[in-house]
Amino acid sequence: MNASALLDVARAAGLTIATAESCTGGLVAATLTDIAGSSDVFERGFVTYSNAAKREMLGVKAHTLDTHGAVSEEVAQEMAEGALRQSSASLAVSITGIAGPGGSEHKPEGRVCFGLAVRGKPTHFETVEFGPLGRAEVRQAATAHAIALLLKAAST
Repeated sequence: MNASALLDVARAAGLTIATAESCTGGLVAATLTDIAGSSDVFERGFVTYSNAAKREMLGVKAHTLDTHGAVSEEVAQEMAEGALRQSSASLAVSITGIAGPGGSEHKPEGRVCFGLAVRGKPTHFETVEFGPLGRAEVRQAATAHAIALLLKAAST
């Protein structure tokens, strides 16, 4: 996980970051803010664990949640776009997934959906199947992936 590199690249590019986190519960925000001086890059974080929080804080549509479920690329996209809309950040990453234990045949443990919103560009979204690594490991893997997505976006 290269949080320091992300902060350095974003700082050099004049970019700021917001996060919208569900299954990671704020780990991306914590990872970034663990680094001294991150306040000039990290703008804010939203921990939207419940569907109500996703709707109220980020503007995720009830129809999207009802149709696709909280763990979906559609919800990840709306979460990332909502984080940009509700902040002055240049980049926003969202994370929603099944950290475990459990899951289902259709949404297995370790499935995590990400959204990456960049002002003035189409939102990128993707699903990563981390597998049944265990709750803490899925959350850490999702955090590292989100930071990598932000780093790639800040570098281009």
